Amino acid sequence: MATSLKSSFKRTPQAHQVESHTSTKMDVEKVFHMTGGIGKTSYAKNSSLQKKASDKVKHIIIETVEELYRATTPKSLGIADLGCSSGPNTLSIIKDIFEAIQGISHKVLQPATEFRAYLNDLPTNDFNSIFKALPDFQRLLRQDTRNWSESPAIFMGGYPGSFYGRLFPNNCLHFVHSSHSLHWLSRVPPGLYDEEGKSLNKGSIYISEASPAVVTQAYFKQFREDFSLFLRSRSEELVVGGRMVLIFLGRRGPEHVDRGNSFFWEILYRSFAILVSEGQVEQERVDSYDVHFYAPSRKEIEDEVESEASFEIDKIEESEIERNDKKGESYGAVVAMTVRAIQESMISHHFGEGINLDALFQNYAKLVDEEIAKDNIDPITFVVVLSKS
Repeated sequence: MATSLKSSFKRTPQAHQVESHTSTKMDVEKVFHMTGGIGKTSYAKNSSLQKKASDKVKHIIIETVEELYRATTPKSLGIADLGCSSGPNTLSIIKDIFEAIQGISHKVLQPATEFRAYLNDLPTNDFNSIFKALPDFQRLLRQDTRNWSESPAIFMGGYPGSFYGRLFPNNCLHFVHSSHSLHWLSRVPPGLYDEEGKSLNKGSIYISEASPAVVTQAYFKQFREDFSLFLRSRSEELVVGGRMVLIFLGRRGPEHVDRGNSFFWEILYRSFAILVSEGQVEQERVDSYDVHFYAPSRKEIEDEVESEASFEIDKIEESEIERNDKKGESYGAVVAMTVRAIQESMISHHFGEGINLDALFQNYAKLVDEEIAKDNIDPITFVVVLSKS
């Protein structure tokens, strides 16, 4: 990627008036990103929950890649990380995959396989942080490789754009990895708003017990459209027999509201409500804020894969997200910083730079800890392994 892309990462000027509904796909592509850099509130510093969840199922990723490599032994192996973000997690899994392939090559005395890694996220992602880390990453790979002169060349590049659509040429990929990204929709579902652009989901920012049925239907419809397009796009880019491992947040059954992933959005709404009660934020602004998120059920995933018909499900597993208390911090504080690193760009864009994010997420941390004291919050992830038919 050309270094001139840096200029395209400037943030969109913030709107200070209450907007009618204009949260289209283009808005998300222009605004949504994990908080960049390596500061206190950055995604790089606040993605330990995602790392722990990914590490728990890493063996599935490695087993899938090894099976793929043994079956195809390509001279040039193309892999893509979709939704790579800007923290250390993406390079960590690339390293693990590289080492797994190297291990097999040495065991079976295969010639070194060229390694192509494509890192993808929305254009607003902090790709510069990834590029700055690449020289040290390359040196680390050399240190861990016994016979570097016989090892493959590794080519890495950044590919900005939405994965809800084509990103790469036909048949250029063997393996696709996406971790904690596919629960983000391409846009806020347009069905959440009436003809005048007013929210039909007042009192919530996601699906809640107070949400009318049309809200649930709008979110589900958007998920189906997006996931189908994702599968169709990847089917063009993967070789026959190519594999995907997708890790994303979900829910256990047909009910959309539970003490899982949906509950964290309820707590965020309550955190906004505290600011409203203190006169810091207008209720109308909160009423017009909705998240572009959807946690599907296992059946919804299976039905969409079957309907789209480009892939077969090799495996689908449910994994509980374990608590990850940092030393000296409560669980609520860890979750609050994680959610802030993810949502800050969208909240700042919608409410304006004047919103007190520190107060918002202090409230959030306190509410999470209060709820945990009452009963567990049990979010889950799905790990889905797919093969191109």
